[in-house]
Amino acid sequence: MSGVREVVTLQLGHYAGSVGAHWWGLQEASFSSNSAPPDLDEALQHDVLFRAGRTMQGRETFTPRLIVMDLKESLAALRQEGYLYEEPKTTTPTAWKGNLTTHQQDPVPPRTVFDQPEGDRFSNGDFASKSLPGGKGKPKQLAQPLASENSAPAWSDFLRTNLHPRSILTIHEYNREEESNRLEAFGQGEKLLQAGHYLEELEDRLHFYVEECDYLQGFQLLFDLHNGFSGVGSKAVELLQDEYAGKGILTCGLTPVLQSSLPHRNFYRLMNTVLGIVRLSSQSSLFCPLSLNGSLGLKPGSPVALPYLHYEPSLDYQTSAILATALDTLTIPYRLQTSDMTISNLTETLNFSGRKVAEASVAMPFSMAEDQSLPEALYNQQPSTAWCPLSSGGNRRDAGCFAQSVVLRGISKQQQVSNASPGTEPKSVLHMCETGQEVLARYLHTVFPRTLSSLLLLQGPCKILAPYPQFFAPFLNKYGFLSEKPLYGPAKVESIPVLAAFQSSAGLYRTLGDFYRELHGTDLRRWESFFSAGVEMEDFREALDELRTLSLCYKKSSLDENSDDDDDTD
Repeated sequence: MSGVREVVTLQLGHYAGSVGAHWWGLQEASFSSNSAPPDLDEALQHDVLFRAGRTMQGRETFTPRLIVMDLKESLAALRQEGYLYEEPKTTTPTAWKGNLTTHQQDPVPPRTVFDQPEGDRFSNGDFASKSLPGGKGKPKQLAQPLASENSAPAWSDFLRTNLHPRSILTIHEYNREEESNRLEAFGQGEKLLQAGHYLEELEDRLHFYVEECDYLQGFQLLFDLHNGFSGVGSKAVELLQDEYAGKGILTCGLTPVLQSSLPHRNFYRLMNTVLGIVRLSSQSSLFCPLSLNGSLGLKPGSPVALPYLHYEPSLDYQTSAILATALDTLTIPYRLQTSDMTISNLTETLNFSGRKVAEASVAMPFSMAEDQSLPEALYNQQPSTAWCPLSSGGNRRDAGCFAQSVVLRGISKQQQVSNASPGTEPKSVLHMCETGQEVLARYLHTVFPRTLSSLLLLQGPCKILAPYPQFFAPFLNKYGFLSEKPLYGPAKVESIPVLAAFQSSAGLYRTLGDFYRELHGTDLRRWESFFSAGVEMEDFREALDELRTLSLCYKKSSLDENSDDDDDTD
């Protein structure tokens, strides 16, 4: 059995915090079940992401190996120092005979809990989870319940996981709501980590987590791609490269579903996106943009349609849950207990020939009936692929793919091969396969011929706990499988089968090239305020040239020649 291969996670920005809140909730759900995994080889090693500790009262804790940077408003009532390690309250000395004066701050207004049955509420405060080693009993109810689902809660409102006091690093210089004091330009974010307090704090927290690791395999970085946190992410990855050279760095640039906005904000967003892609892909082992936006260009596309999810695109609480589920599945290869794979191993299968950007796709839940076999489910979906893109409208199915890492989870041993009666003529080559791994490999070869594919097929599904949103179609049962007819009452879904893939897609040739063309012909002097924040105009032009060079790494054949159009010249 392999030893612990620790990972340190960084979350930078409000939307990254939303994805992270659901991500850590999914981790807790995965080890909250009392039942053992159906196959011990499929067990996840939770020490990869979590660290053991002990409170001042001697109570065991299990907290994420995590550093969060965000604005004060996003943290809401969440205390920067956390709750687990506070000193016991002391009583007033009996010798004191004078008067006492009490100073009390107005409490945060109470909020309505959603998706929470009575008696099963969660807390980001004093929480001794029965899902954690050493936790006993039910979690205590927090005095400040979660915000209404129809409002716009801060991510800390739906965080169910305790954080270590070294996790939260609050940024005080900017505000989310004030029009004149937003962290909205790449250069603003860079300046935060160029020198001074925040850089020192980040270095100190990194050293704290890294020095206690036996075998650090690398870092996961989740950051807002569309605003100034793109610049924060760039400087953070530079720091990781300088101090921990040789460790794997998987970076994910996150963008919420965007509404139509003022022209200057659309340009700011695209310029932040371009600089983030260029800077972070060059410094990371692999960079992946993640969004349910149909496009990350100047004109945001329609939200990605997922056939079995009825989600509200304007709610970060819901869209971030989808991205977190995809990430939870995509990162399983380097979190398995019996696997020797690391972040570096995973990224090296995708980033060859300068292709440092990958796309992500997901099918959640994976389209399959409870009594159906995997060969039948995949056969019914051919020739189209089984998943939807999560990367800026890329993943063009007709473009092809150079390499991919695919994970399918939630398919029992009995469902993995054909269940046709003996003597029945097989419908397809999929129905002739003797193992589930062979079924999935054959399917991927059919859809993506001549593509290097690494794959993983697991019996254990993705388990979910409140406050994960219940936004599923009415004909899904509680295990996330399809029923022939809508259920009489909507089932509370407890787990779902998920198919997810990282892909080095040839579609990135067009996607990255489109970003280049949208900005190349623009008079950048119109956006002087963007450059006054710290990025030089000439540096931005160089970044555009680097983006075009990066896009050419994905040019697959002569069929792509006509799409270049020579419209990228002056």
